Amino acid sequence: MAREYRFFVYIHVNSNCRVMYIGMTNDLIRRIEEHRNKAVPGFTAKYNVHRLVYFEETSDVFAALAREKQLKGWRRSRKDALVTARNPGWRDLAGDFAG
Repeated sequence: MAREYRFFVYIHVNSNCRVMYIGMTNDLIRRIEEHRNKAVPGFTAKYNVHRLVYFEETSDVFAALAREKQLKGWRRSRKDALVTARNPGWRDLAGDFAG
């Protein structure tokens, strides 16, 4: 039986949505917790980027990496439009994974 893989491309923002971080992971719940707890020193810890406002899922790691790179290359206005289309209130989607 073949193992099913899951990869996520996600967007986190800080509390006032001015700072945005785009990343890719194979474990979105773990990554959300790492951002929240500032477990990994760096950009997200420094700028308090911990609100999940957007994510996509795929089973292809190469597609996830390509999508992450694509989104990082977009202008901020286009990224904002992407989030707004899926999450108009820019609410924290991390609660959707509770339980």
